[in-house]
Amino acid sequence: MSEVPEGVSMAARARGAPRPTATMTLTRDGPEGVEVLLGLRAKTMRAFPNYWAFPGGGVSSVDRAAVETLPALEGPEAASIACIMREMSEELGIAADGTGAIALEPQDRLAIVEDKKQWLPLALDEAFPVERQRIRILSHRITPPFGPVQFDNAFLHLHLGAWDTVPEIDLEPQTEFTEIMWAKPTEILERWMAHEIKVAPPVVTLLMEIERTLERLERDMESAAEDIAERLPGRRSILFAHGVEVIPIKTATLPPADHTNCYLVGDPEGEFIVVDPAVRMREDMEALATAVERHRGELKAILFTHSHGDHLADMSLLREAFDVPVWGSDYTAKSVPCQRVLSDGETLALGRQTWTVLITPGHHPGHICLFSEAGLVAGDMLAGIGTILIPPHTGDMNEYLLQLERLKALKPHLVFPSHGPVVAIPDRLIDHYLSHRRARHARVLEAVQNGASQLAKIAKEAYADTPDAHPGLAVDQTLSHLRALAADGTVCEENGTWRTN
Repeated sequence: MSEVPEGVSMAARARGAPRPTATMTLTRDGPEGVEVLLGLRAKTMRAFPNYWAFPGGGVSSVDRAAVETLPALEGPEAASIACIMREMSEELGIAADGTGAIALEPQDRLAIVEDKKQWLPLALDEAFPVERQRIRILSHRITPPFGPVQFDNAFLHLHLGAWDTVPEIDLEPQTEFTEIMWAKPTEILERWMAHEIKVAPPVVTLLMEIERTLERLERDMESAAEDIAERLPGRRSILFAHGVEVIPIKTATLPPADHTNCYLVGDPEGEFIVVDPAVRMREDMEALATAVERHRGELKAILFTHSHGDHLADMSLLREAFDVPVWGSDYTAKSVPCQRVLSDGETLALGRQTWTVLITPGHHPGHICLFSEAGLVAGDMLAGIGTILIPPHTGDMNEYLLQLERLKALKPHLVFPSHGPVVAIPDRLIDHYLSHRRARHARVLEAVQNGASQLAKIAKEAYADTPDAHPGLAVDQTLSHLRALAADGTVCEENGTWRTN
């Protein structure tokens, strides 16, 4: 995205306090070692669709009311624990009981699924136990700042004992999870590293913490949970995929985004590169330097996807931390001295990973994407929050649509955008972009065909279906569409007046 346009209020960036949520790490002693429960989130879910994740949800008024009326919930994190008890009953149909768990009566669970407020009266009637003694708090993490809403999540833990004493999980009648699996942390992480499954980033790092602690404490989950609960480890890294770590950098980009995603891309134990380190403040440079120092591999280069201001760095500041070559496209090299100019189709060997360079103009000349089995580092071709603008003077709407089709044909596993969270179902987002842009293209043409000839009038008619669109941006994007139509020979312009050919 380009710099913040004049007239866009910085207040649009403001966010409220993080919303409290809770998730439950359920473990059991399986036939071959400790196993963790994960559920596959339905593709219809707004957050992490088609990802494996822990059960959980947002702390509600029901949970706060439960704290006030159920003495058994007294203690630290009472509302979070009430929340996770309610979510377990709804999503899994179980409740903590003594040394393990019991299954809820089907009619009780159905009542909670239909109306979560029913959990409290059922708990007061002792339809199921309410026991918090064995539930531990493993960690607290606030979601990164690149999303539209931030959450303060309590990661809780309950060990259910021997696998053959754990109630069978029935996914009916809930709709959040389509599958569940019990598996050892190492098995889950191996499948994640092979890009066979998608696992929510905080789940990945917590599973890594659990596995490290289990290895140190002779595979005893109760001891491992106690150890982690005493340390309460926070978030160290945000792993969008194996070989893709993100570091949000504060930038003057287009609201609602207010960060640009910098990525460490490559082999976690071998060579890697830093993509779009758009640092302008020392604290961001230090955070990036810390992430690079934590990496177990060797930093090979810095790569800029394109030369918009919210992607480029204060190079003198950047050079204080990193003495490595800069890579970019031929066009980017006009703005930043590049020691290596990349070309379309070139492959980058980064340890045991191989990434392909894609030159994808349209949003900006010489724009670069990177593609591998892990997914697509998309730069500003796609966004996880907000939209993508096609600047009328340096962009090309027709080329942008062609490049979107090209990216769609690659069928990326995930998309790692420059703004916003990871894109879980890329084909759905790309299809949305294509249909949205083509519909706007048609509306611009229709406005001209109906007699509108001045840019402001054409924009007003073309964006009549989007009254909240920023007027300046609407005019800007209308001009991009008009220039694309002119390139096709459909319209022409003379002295600021547009007409059809």
